[in-house]
Amino acid sequence: MNLLSIVSTINSVLWGGPMLFLLSGTHLYFTIHLKFIQRKAGLAIRLSLEADSDHSGNASVFSTLATTLAATLGTGNIVGVSTAIALGGPGALFWCWITGIFGMATTYAECYLGIKYRRKLADGSYCGGPMYALEDGLGFKKTARFFAFCAVLTAFFMGCQTQSHSVADAAAHFGVPNWLTGILLSTLVGLAIIGGACSIQKICTYIVPGIAAFYLFGCLILFILNIHFLPAALELIITSAFCPKAAISGFTGMTVQKALRYGISRGLFTNEAGLGSAAIAAAASSSTDFKKQALVSMSATFWDTVVMCAVTGIVIVCTVIKDPLTVTDLSYSEWTNAAFSQIPYIGSPMLQLSLIAFGAATLIGWSFFGEKAAEYLWGNSRQNLYRFFYLLMIFFGTVASLDTVWECADFINLCMTLPNLIALFLLRKEIKA
Repeated sequence: MNLLSIVSTINSVLWGGPMLFLLSGTHLYFTIHLKFIQRKAGLAIRLSLEADSDHSGNASVFSTLATTLAATLGTGNIVGVSTAIALGGPGALFWCWITGIFGMATTYAECYLGIKYRRKLADGSYCGGPMYALEDGLGFKKTARFFAFCAVLTAFFMGCQTQSHSVADAAAHFGVPNWLTGILLSTLVGLAIIGGACSIQKICTYIVPGIAAFYLFGCLILFILNIHFLPAALELIITSAFCPKAAISGFTGMTVQKALRYGISRGLFTNEAGLGSAAIAAAASSSTDFKKQALVSMSATFWDTVVMCAVTGIVIVCTVIKDPLTVTDLSYSEWTNAAFSQIPYIGSPMLQLSLIAFGAATLIGWSFFGEKAAEYLWGNSRQNLYRFFYLLMIFFGTVASLDTVWECADFINLCMTLPNLIALFLLRKEIKA
């Protein structure tokens, strides 16, 4: 048995049940511990619009939110939701949505600790995240370094190669070869990240709202085109989440177990609540109010899963109910493309452009997370070396086997999540609603 087979076996065992249970339990625990902090979602959204950056180079609360969204609003919101519905049925979307709601509490908790234990650097900027909470809050320096090292590897795999591969697939629809996409994408991201953390945050602040609005506009058109099928789609999503269904409307083999499995797993992977990455962005904020910044960061999970994933899923379910033959003989990842193809002439190109834009934004956002983790491990001396390897991994991602990349990404996510959950539970009494 080779190394990849061993990693694949570990992933299938742990991500097939134990980790989903652990993360779901964490979301539920902090929802109760923080007295359903999700009720403050409206306040969180209002606070995120405040441009309160200071003169020390720190980011505004909106910039930290945009950076987090740049990293999480990736192709998983489109391709991942499509796969979840195809494998788990419409009920998977309901459980994905529920996971996002409860995951908001975990995001709040980890961002609160990330800000509380952040450090102020010589240039006046802040640097924080689970590695600082582990070291300064618990004295677990070796565990903190392990988390930071895993965060760098996660940036290279999940944050980098998976996204660049998806961008290459989307660009192939326009006849662009993968190797050329790799060169162009590496160059584009390189220009974006060469200015460091401040440059990344500014770019994310400008591009993320535009990308999201462009994609949501396409979904709005589809809602209008399929308005008569919307009530039936919503009913099917809710009922199939709790009751097994026979084959209906293009969906086959729907069971509650499958809906739970694929809905929860996709929700957890998409919003990254529990991974600790959002805390790294939150710690860079100019805000000195722990609760305020944690609330703003919490809203990223809301936008990512409760809004974007839900909209994508409803569009797909409406399409399949309208014409089940639409998705016949298509791969699971192409169901979203089948939905957008209903928009005459521009539908499919619109989706591919969205995939490219989301993928590129994620590459920029995750470069920030990886850079901050590298800074914790090695200081500022090796930032350029980190950026060089990050850009190199972008190119490799466009030409590498996606199965291999995902297996490595899943395993490293596992290694990154566990130290973060340790910090959350051991420091839970310090987290205030």
